[in-house]
Amino acid sequence: MPFDLVLAIETSCDDTSVALVNSSREVVGLRSVSQDDVHAPFGGVIPELACRNHTMKLLPLVNEVLSQAGVEWDSIDGIAVTVKPGLIGSLLVGVTTAKTLAFIYDKPLIGVNHIEGHIHAPFLKFGEYSPPADFDYPFVGLCVSGGHTSLYHVKSLGKYELIGRTLDDAAGEAFDKFGKQIGLGYPAGRHIDDLAKGGNVAAFDFPRAMMKKGDLNFSFSGLKTSGSMLVKKDPSIAESSKSDLCASYQEAIVDVLVEKLQRGVVAAGVKRVVVTGGVSANSRLRLRLEAWALAEGIVCLVPPIQLCTDNAAMIGLVGLLRLNIGERSKLTLSPEAYLKVSELV
Repeated sequence: MPFDLVLAIETSCDDTSVALVNSSREVVGLRSVSQDDVHAPFGGVIPELACRNHTMKLLPLVNEVLSQAGVEWDSIDGIAVTVKPGLIGSLLVGVTTAKTLAFIYDKPLIGVNHIEGHIHAPFLKFGEYSPPADFDYPFVGLCVSGGHTSLYHVKSLGKYELIGRTLDDAAGEAFDKFGKQIGLGYPAGRHIDDLAKGGNVAAFDFPRAMMKKGDLNFSFSGLKTSGSMLVKKDPSIAESSKSDLCASYQEAIVDVLVEKLQRGVVAAGVKRVVVTGGVSANSRLRLRLEAWALAEGIVCLVPPIQLCTDNAAMIGLVGLLRLNIGERSKLTLSPEAYLKVSELV
């Protein structure tokens, strides 16, 4: 009997999220709680605090999602949970909760890779958003967030070729660290995005690393260092030219992402693209992607903002797909903080 409705849990970092996803790929229910206010005073995620907050928020969120959707446990066919990669303590809260619920309610369990969830997020139907009916494998997927900047040739469910990755910092990390240095709140990405709208993208000449090489890898450590040195040399520009700083810095990141994506499309020989992860919420990146896709005849999917950041709906979709091809996880399922060298996602 096919699986029709899955409850999903996502706690890989500092967002606690619970969702219900059905076999039509519709998000039946989704609730996410951010911990930004908790970690803002520290300028970054504190793993112990993240873990503690997941423990307090997760079960109430499960009950809230079920109640708002009017769904009883008898109607749920399985439980999906993020199992890797992420902060080990945060993952442990989600996996332990999912295993307990699976045992109590006698539901099949499936562990889901967080990156695989991001790659499939644009396939969800959420509110007014719906992907084109004919959008399918193969495609090129760019997963770009605070912890990941990776380019994949996605051939089918479970068949991924890693064709490009960051050799040091992720794009989201570069945004957050620079934003912290110029006095913006945490996480800084959205603040840089807002300020950049009133700035000049050519005001400062920031480096675009690895653009002359033919490969598809990324590097943002040089950009981060360049921004840091500029502000240290003249701290006053962090106030007098903040919008120009943000616009120029942001443009350097966007230029690299769009160019490498273009090269990835050529290398893979496809005309379909998915861009996902927290940084895909950036308005300048979305604008540039739209223009690029139109000019190159590319079908480019970028999910709604709520599905860009870490969310349980994307985990539910992958969990549903895998349950429906016969996969199951045992109640001995354990979280993994890192991907193995042999793993692509």
